[in-house]
Amino acid sequence: MTDHLTRRQLGALLATTMIGTMALPALAQEEKTFALVQINQQALFFNEMNRGAEEAAAEAGVNLVIFNANNDSAAQNSAIETYIQEGVDGLAVVAIDVNGIMPAVEQAAAAGIPVVAIDAILPEGPQAAQIGVDNAQAGADLAAYYNESMSGESKLGIVGALNSYIQNVRKDGFEGALDSGMVTVAGTVDGQNIQDVALGAAENLITANPDLTAIYATGEPALMGAVAAVESQGKQEDVAIFGWDLTAQVIDGIDAGYVKAVIQQDPSLMGAAAVTALMTLSEGGEVEKEISVPVTIVTSENVDSFRSLFE
Repeated sequence: MTDHLTRRQLGALLATTMIGTMALPALAQEEKTFALVQINQQALFFNEMNRGAEEAAAEAGVNLVIFNANNDSAAQNSAIETYIQEGVDGLAVVAIDVNGIMPAVEQAAAAGIPVVAIDAILPEGPQAAQIGVDNAQAGADLAAYYNESMSGESKLGIVGALNSYIQNVRKDGFEGALDSGMVTVAGTVDGQNIQDVALGAAENLITANPDLTAIYATGEPALMGAVAAVESQGKQEDVAIFGWDLTAQVIDGIDAGYVKAVIQQDPSLMGAAAVTALMTLSEGGEVEKEISVPVTIVTSENVDSFRSLFE
């Protein structure tokens, strides 16, 4: 994997191209159309990714169409097949089923349409680039923070999304770096990447483990569900929450003291990087195979820097 880029470096990269040869606006000799195949439009994370892609497309002078799969992996495949028939100039894919989507990705590449993957890591294939964060390492970094911040022995429950490859990577990275001598993992419940489902799953987790002292949530819907479950059961003094992706409600939890640390990605930069890469590829250029976007562990000490994002 390439070294992680700083925010400033990535911004400079997006201002030109991924190979740094010419500015994007000069490339647009005729209007192009790129398609972004998205997972859902419920999570703020995906909406921010869309926003970044839309802004980059407007700056580059290209059309961008966004497909909302509504958490349906089959719908993603059908959408890609439709975009192939329509002859789009590039595809960005946020996959639900990373293996199941590969035949459609291969069809697009065979049709001469460049494909880049965002966030969810696809198996080896014809896609030109993988854009996102090192999810396993970020999970491990958060676990290191957990080990240091939790005093004494702890009992941890995980709210995951077992249908999401990337969230399973985050789960494994976190679990693998826990202090096994001090942390007991009660188990993992499946929030299915849907906030209401994650809420019910988190409530069940807490009810089944009255001595639970911490929850790790692998994505925004899981984290929102965990926050709501802890509040609904009055467990703010008993259960510490760690997870991924800030929201206004999560910031309230940090202020209240029971949300301890959250990994914050920059999905808008992911979306922008995808459009920038597709612009370069559609002009016959090359991009880095892996384009890393930095993350931040947000705690009570640095949360003020992120409040304006949710006002």
